[in-house]
Amino acid sequence: MKVFRGLPTAESRAPCALTIGNFDGVHLGHQALLARVREAAGKLGLDAAVMTFEPHPREFFAQLAGTPERAPARIANLRDKLQSLADAGIDRVVVEHFGSHFAALSPQDFIEKILVQGLHVRWLMVGDDFCFGARRAGTLATLVAAGKEHGFEVHALPTVTNAGVRISSSAVRAALAEGDFDLSRQLLGHPYAISGRVVHGKKLGRTIGFPTLNMRVGHKRPALSGIFVVQVHGLSDQPLPAVASLGVRPTVDDSGRVLLETHLLDFQGDCYGKLVRVEFLQKLRDEEKYVDLPTLTTAIARDVEHARIWFRENAGFAVSATDRI
Repeated sequence: MKVFRGLPTAESRAPCALTIGNFDGVHLGHQALLARVREAAGKLGLDAAVMTFEPHPREFFAQLAGTPERAPARIANLRDKLQSLADAGIDRVVVEHFGSHFAALSPQDFIEKILVQGLHVRWLMVGDDFCFGARRAGTLATLVAAGKEHGFEVHALPTVTNAGVRISSSAVRAALAEGDFDLSRQLLGHPYAISGRVVHGKKLGRTIGFPTLNMRVGHKRPALSGIFVVQVHGLSDQPLPAVASLGVRPTVDDSGRVLLETHLLDFQGDCYGKLVRVEFLQKLRDEEKYVDLPTLTTAIARDVEHARIWFRENAGFAVSATDRI
């Protein structure tokens, strides 16, 4: 899959079948849309393409209004979004920077400069509630009329539901915020996980007896936070049992920076720089600020014990080496 930051260069602008959206989480509704795009691209001999945005448009407008807390929580980082799009069979992804210039494009400019001149769209599918352009003035009807003028087909995908409820990124965010990983799995079509490179931290966990794998979270509003039972993929042939903290570490850090720290229950080795995937299984509790380091250490020990109990009681998931003996 080819990834472009902004519109492709002229020599890379092959005609395409396109869909447009944020694709946060790439849930089952998104997957149905992507399958239709891939099918149309195959029939028409086109590339299957996606245009997505960074940052999320609502995040941009929230920052512009001075209300960053109103930005939507992020389900997936860009790495995981791109991997999900590749898994869906997409040939080309355009990651468009959503800033003041892009937000100010009129619907007509968006159609002519982006869709026609920039991407050479021949077939387009969007959700039935799709809006675009400055002040969201462009609608599905605008696209249909433009398609007739510029020679591209326009299709709308009806709402995809789960047990009668619309599948949406908002529904996935709500499930994750509640720690309902069974529901998030139903909506996403796979277990919820975050991937990234292991980076060096302050080594505090090592000094208190609980070394961690540290992964930076590039956005300040992840879709979930707290302490979790997890399993880690990428370090062994089998997933490794672990307990993880996702949040701002209020006891030891006042920077507000979000970090995913994962303590493997029974594993030792140099993991720095390795790409791992942390799969979330069960929420244990919310993040807390403790009065001192010994109190924090006691809480971590309790979390580790609860994680071990969870793995013993849930067959089919990773079991630590100690527990197998």
